[in-house]
Amino acid sequence: MKAIWNGHVIAESDETVYIEGNHYFPISTVNHDLLKESKTHTVCPWKGTASYYTIEVDGMDNADAAWYYPTPSDAAQPIKDHIAFWKGVQIEP
Repeated sequence: MKAIWNGHVIAESDETVYIEGNHYFPISTVNHDLLKESKTHTVCPWKGTASYYTIEVDGMDNADAAWYYPTPSDAAQPIKDHIAFWKGVQIEP
């Protein structure tokens, strides 16, 4: 699977975790040069507190377009050290 935004591959992996319609990419397969920490946090009742990244490509920002769970709940351990995408990021095989 590939996560693509603005013509750039943000992440690529054959081993994503698919939960609730989202592919979570192993953190080691993500291009961190294209991510900037965000101050945004949200809470999922069963996964825990999510943190976000803004994607920066070619001078364009996609605010809070990537998220992860730094300390997921016991039920969500399969997505520990994984990042998911939305807000126009295309997920392709």
